[in-house]
Amino acid sequence: MENTQILKGILEGCILSIISKEETYGYELLIKLKDYGFEDMVEGTIYPLLLRLEKKDLITSKKRKEENGMTRKYFNLTGTGKEELDDFKRSWDKLNLNVNKILKECEN
Repeated sequence: MENTQILKGILEGCILSIISKEETYGYELLIKLKDYGFEDMVEGTIYPLLLRLEKKDLITSKKRKEENGMTRKYFNLTGTGKEELDDFKRSWDKLNLNVNKILKECEN
């Protein structure tokens, strides 16, 4: 089953949720996703999603120089991003409930 598109939508919601908790940068976000069980996640997946979320005005970014001299791009949720996250949560709850109901009722 090809689930790339489904996963992208789910990842967008997960990314918005993580960023809503606290400002974060890309690599830190990757580590957090891996900690939540997305072990196969790679930077090449995260950064295009962050760019798309930024283009949709769901997140903003600002560059900050760290004490070690590195410059990192930190992401924050916008008001529109908060609304999108709320919509995602409602949709996810409904979808999860319906799928689980079908799976449970159709078990052999």
